[in-house]
Parts: sequence; structure tokens; C-alpha cells
Amino acid sequence: MPQGTVRLKNAVFYAHHGVMQEEHRVGGRYEVDVAMGLDFTDAASEDALDKTVDYEQVYAAVRRCVTENKFYLIERLAYLMAQEILQLSGLLDWVEVTVRKANPPVGGPCDCAEAIYRCEKRSI
Repeated sequence: MPQGTVRLKNAVFYAHHGVMQEEHRVGGRYEVDVAMGLDFTDAASEDALDKTVDYEQVYAAVRRCVTENKFYLIERLAYLMAQEILQLSGLLDWVEVTVRKANPPVGGPCDCAEAIYRCEKRSI
């Protein structure tokens, strides 16, 4: 079966996640990438939005998940986003979500912490 990938890269949000109370109070920068696997042959040949994933809906789901919750772990964010996005369209075969937390409190210089979660249609 033909397979394509649609990606949203580096969606940036300010949110309040983390283990430390200061992170919940002050907040920080979070970056999200989403990759979605599907056969978009018909969408491409017919230039038809209804035959592919609507990435405006995907972005809205990501934004809601990141900004309307407070979690300890970015792993939880990645997991919940992947599950929700996979259910947005019956056309999706798999979803991979990457969440990056800028300047994590690790006791020294570190650009980011990153969690990646991938799920397939049959696994939910």
C-alpha cells in the first residue's frame, strides 16, 4: 500500500509543565513536531483536502493539549497528543509526536529535553 507522511514541524507554545513547582508557576517554551502516516495518493491526484489529514485540525489539537493542561512529564503530553491526533482522521495509519522542552532544569547547560511517542491505528 502506498504510504506518505505529513508533518508539522516546530509548533511553539508557552505552557506550564514540569516536575518542579516553579515550572508550573512560571512556565516555559515547548516545541512540538507531528508526523502522520497515510496514503494520500487520492488527495494528491485530485487536490482534495477531504482525502488527507487537515493539519489545521491537528495544530488545534496540539495547541489545546499543550496549553490547556499542566502535566509533570512531557512524555504524557506526547502520548496524549498522539492518541488524540490518530483519532482525528480515519485515514491515518500512524502518528509520531515529538515534544521538546527548552532549557530543562537538569543542573547544567542543555538545549532541550525531548520525548517521542509513536502509535499506530491498531494499537489504540
